[in-house]
Amino acid sequence: MTGSPADSRSIGVGLISVGWMGRLHSRAYRNLPVVYPELGLAPRPVHAADTAEAGRDYARAVLGYEKVTSEYQDVIDDPEVEVVSICAPNFLHAEIGVAAAKAGKPFWIEKPVGRSAADTARVRDAVIEAGVATGIGFNYRQPPAIAYARDLILAGRLGTITNVRGRFFGGFNADPNAPRAWRFVRELGGTGVLGDLMGHLVDLVHYLLGPIGSVTATTGTYINERPGLPGTPDEGRRLPVENEDFANMLVRFDDTAFAAGALGSLDASWIAVGPKAEYAIEIFGTEGSLRWDFEHLNELELAIREADGTVGYRRMLADRTFPEFERFQPSGGTPMGYDDLKTIEAKKFLVAATGGPATGSNIHDALASAQVLTAAEESAQSGRWVDLPVVAGNTANVRTEGTGR
Repeated sequence: MTGSPADSRSIGVGLISVGWMGRLHSRAYRNLPVVYPELGLAPRPVHAADTAEAGRDYARAVLGYEKVTSEYQDVIDDPEVEVVSICAPNFLHAEIGVAAAKAGKPFWIEKPVGRSAADTARVRDAVIEAGVATGIGFNYRQPPAIAYARDLILAGRLGTITNVRGRFFGGFNADPNAPRAWRFVRELGGTGVLGDLMGHLVDLVHYLLGPIGSVTATTGTYINERPGLPGTPDEGRRLPVENEDFANMLVRFDDTAFAAGALGSLDASWIAVGPKAEYAIEIFGTEGSLRWDFEHLNELELAIREADGTVGYRRMLADRTFPEFERFQPSGGTPMGYDDLKTIEAKKFLVAATGGPATGSNIHDALASAQVLTAAEESAQSGRWVDLPVVAGNTANVRTEGTGR
């Protein structure tokens, strides 16, 4: 494809929920022909659904959707909608994902896909039956520094992987007087920080090192009550928080993983006072190590043992030698941002949805992450290690037959 307007293929986009994430999906679609003109793909905002009138108005007047509705099924049933972005609250994800799959519509869905592994498996089964492409909102796979790190790991530059340490710490729920929104209600949000931040961290570990084979975990709830939402019958009352706000896990990697035999410790908190988005990972091997933090997403710290035995960290700024970076910025030191990561994610989804290579995260990756989180809950209650099956079709980093890697 040449990428000229005459050659571009129009793709009708449907959006479900016009909140912050729905607007971000829409911007990513809009940016796609500019950043990746050679693909010849031209997303067209066709139909958006939101239960709030303000959301519908924004979708039409600002985002340019041709039609708006209050019912998500209207979007799915629209014959002009070829792909669907699902950005609704967590408790609706599985329901909408199954509906989109049954309608034969490829969909890009934010995580968690379900409130549990069983919920997510229902969506996976519907996707397999329908044979539709999927994309999952695992944002932290997308930074060029992470892609560069994965290439280093695959090339064996770190040697044999021995251990990993990850922490996803955010303070966005640290205020004990913030209202009890749906995220803190078990029936609506499912798990707390496990399904939110730990789900991202588990997927990032899978992507870089391979599937987790067993886990033991502990969880805690330290802000036990929150005030009721203003303007509701619960205003003025203190209500219980029904899920965890901190979790930690010890993990062993499956024998099929690139990091087979390695161990890890993973922590997640959404009540950390101080960190804003300290989403960090450190990976250690027999010949070197690396570390990355989303608060410095354009940087990678790398230590490789030199021929004379010396070793020390060097700070690398992402530049045109890092995958995808050159699409967004001309040189190192000019940083990419969060929106750019979603443009990369949109590209991977639409390429797969139009019959091209499936290089992005998919519904099988969502189930693999959900299985670890459900096992962590089980372990936190029993105090025991829980073994996990490998999910077929996932894109985790696995050993290549015949190479030992």
